[in-house]
Amino acid sequence: MNPLSTFSAPKGVPDYFPPVSATFTAVRDTLLNSARLAGYGYIELPVFEDTALFARGVGESTDVVTKEMYTFTDRGGRSITLRPEGTAGVMRAVIEHGLDKGQLPVKLAYAGQFFRAEQPQAGRYRQFHQVGVEAIGVDDPALDAEVIAIADEAFRRMGLTGYRLELTSLGDSSDRPAYRELLQAFLAKLPLDEETRRRATINPLRVLDDKRPEVRALVEDAPLMRDHLSDASRAHYEQVKDALNELGVKFVENPRMVRGLDYYTKTCFEFVHDGLGAQSAIGGGGRYDGLMEQLGGQPLSGVGFGLGVDRSLLACQVEGVQPGDVARCDVYGVPLGDAAKSRLVALSAALRGAGVRFDLAYGGKGLKGAMKGADRSGARFALVLGERDIEAGVVQLKELASGDQREVPLVDVVIAVREALGR
Repeated sequence: MNPLSTFSAPKGVPDYFPPVSATFTAVRDTLLNSARLAGYGYIELPVFEDTALFARGVGESTDVVTKEMYTFTDRGGRSITLRPEGTAGVMRAVIEHGLDKGQLPVKLAYAGQFFRAEQPQAGRYRQFHQVGVEAIGVDDPALDAEVIAIADEAFRRMGLTGYRLELTSLGDSSDRPAYRELLQAFLAKLPLDEETRRRATINPLRVLDDKRPEVRALVEDAPLMRDHLSDASRAHYEQVKDALNELGVKFVENPRMVRGLDYYTKTCFEFVHDGLGAQSAIGGGGRYDGLMEQLGGQPLSGVGFGLGVDRSLLACQVEGVQPGDVARCDVYGVPLGDAAKSRLVALSAALRGAGVRFDLAYGGKGLKGAMKGADRSGARFALVLGERDIEAGVVQLKELASGDQREVPLVDVVIAVREALGR
């Protein structure tokens, strides 16, 4: 930080600036593009919503609602919360705008910032970025597999290899009550603290998600949902696994997995990267068949995911892969004199209009300083223009990596640059 500055970013809120910001946007766009290829349309969501939406949709017993939400009262006396996740907001938009009255499933993708008041650490931020998809209105195991495959394909397109997909089933509304009673009976015999015992009463599955080592040790022998699935839930789960195998998506089963949000049913999954330490999840999701009805809509099913852009970026850095292009431009202009600068400024419009990223040296720098700027920009080529070149009607096209240089007629410079870039 500049020692003369009196301001710094809020704790737990990352800044992304060049060259890392280029990788950040490449990761985000790769995640989104994978969804677009599967027919998911983009939805832009509000950054804040009615607090009750998240309390009812996410679950009042979750850590997200009880400890982590940024909630405030606005000038109209309304309780407002910065969005901690995306699914509830998407579902609200689908209900409000009647998107569920058309063709099903409704397939939507989104991206943006989310907010949780957590203790900041590596990979855990108070403002974090996610890309998500939601497929609403059809209960089809093949759709579950599609959603999972979209995420898997995106991670592979980034060049990531050191992650694994963990999978389980959390059962449906017919088998969850019996399992809930069984789990509550088991937890009642344990020496749990008062807060954890209260959580076990409201939602016992949340206790299995407790990160404290002492609680994890106590629930080691807890009954597993996998062993108490109904025939319908088990058949659904087997079909999801069969579809993933057909899609070539590798997975491992983790019967102890519990997602941090209450709305999940049936299929539940998480992408884990062990190179990230304690915050190893780079994305996850599952099916949420009762959420729409709970929020006042039709009793339609849904399945989706949220993938962490920040953590995916960290995973890329751990593996040493570089998605996207960190160069600021393709071509850098080096004017030698005011007349040359005027010609290159005029050329900039034509080059950019042809899809070429173009920048040039401003501020009257000499040849040496301008060439340093060209190297720092990451450009592949430099256009060097001096007074003699103007008189001859040419410009020097220089490949920065090799140092090779050739004359190009000024009238043909756009075509020559695009050919040199292989376009």
